[in-house]
Amino acid sequence: MPKTSARLLSLLSLLQARRDWPGALLAERLDVSPRTVRRDVDRLRELGYPIVAFKGPDGGYRLDAGAELPPLLFDDEQAVALAIALQIAATATGAGIDEAAARALNTVRQVMPARLRRRIDTFQVTAVERPAARPGPQVGGGVLMALSAAVHTCEVLRFDYGPASSPGLGDDAVGDPPRRVQPHHLVIWDGRWYLVAWDLDREDWRTFRADRITPRTPSGPRFTPRELPGGDVTAFVAGRFLGGAGGWPCRGEVILGAPAADVSRYTRDGVVEELGPNRCRLVLGSWSWTGLAAAVGRFDAEIEVVGPAELKDAFARLARRYAGAATVRS
Repeated sequence: MPKTSARLLSLLSLLQARRDWPGALLAERLDVSPRTVRRDVDRLRELGYPIVAFKGPDGGYRLDAGAELPPLLFDDEQAVALAIALQIAATATGAGIDEAAARALNTVRQVMPARLRRRIDTFQVTAVERPAARPGPQVGGGVLMALSAAVHTCEVLRFDYGPASSPGLGDDAVGDPPRRVQPHHLVIWDGRWYLVAWDLDREDWRTFRADRITPRTPSGPRFTPRELPGGDVTAFVAGRFLGGAGGWPCRGEVILGAPAADVSRYTRDGVVEELGPNRCRLVLGSWSWTGLAAAVGRFDAEIEVVGPAELKDAFARLARRYAGAATVRS
């Protein structure tokens, strides 16, 4: 028979692996009597683990949720995964939980055996943000939990929607508070948190930046979830951030005198088709025709505009501007 301490850890691991455990099956797995299982369950309860017993032909035990967080038991892979997740959360989520995640990581690391600690110490992550005039907005954990809870319970959310510290993608107009919405999804796009919701006053879908939201209490009544256009939140959000449901508002096609492999390496949202060793077709979108022409012009290659005419006009405007910029003025 295993020692009591080792047996308690084995029992706790089994209780965490599934919801309900018949007492006879636990005794069989631990190679002890049902009476010993009952005593071990009592010991775990004394340590703070909320274990409830259920009756019936297959009466047994269940690890329930409690008012306090007792000591947890992780296997090696779970411990490593948790430490990695905490390190990423402390550097790159934009959720405003950097300090809490770092403290949690330090706590987990301290109780790890030496073999796991060495594995964790070799994993170092540095979050490299794109250069920007201002740092990205941070969202408090309390706001994220409030938004997530409203999504989970399907309750109408009331909130003040304040001005952003920096321009970005999201709801196209900042309205007067309070806003009333049916929240459906909490998502991350390009390092920022957004709430996808049905706006009750505007009777349309909206995406709201979470860093602008200040939830109000109490929340509103429950609602029946609606189906997003297209039925897929990923496609819906991508469509919104690429210029609406129909994609970018300006989309053009050009022939470039450059290899397709070179062009595709620097084209995130475009479609590249090889036409020859040093020739390819590029279909690309942008918020404006001038912006689209400038994006295509960054390739050091000959350009043939296939269409539309607005893209040709944009190239002509840029040509005049560039020629003026190159003119030597006294």
